[in-house]
Amino acid sequence: MGRVGSSYDNALAESFFQGLKRELLHGRRWTSRAQTRLELFRWLSCYNRRRRHSALGYRTQAEFEQQLITTRTLSLVV
Repeated sequence: MGRVGSSYDNALAESFFQGLKRELLHGRRWTSRAQTRLELFRWLSCYNRRRRHSALGYRTQAEFEQQLITTRTLSLVV
């Protein structure tokens, strides 16, 4: 999140929730809280593993995190 009043203020969060509403929530109803949580978890798993993000150099969030862990591990060893 950016500072209040900047053009980046909440842009990533708004993009995330816009995708969530459009791809998962719009026009759907669930019968239980457990079913809702399961569907949300499935959507988040797909979102983190398959969707590429321009803010991350067009890598998935999982790829970005793995690279970050590897880079930090290597810098600790050296």
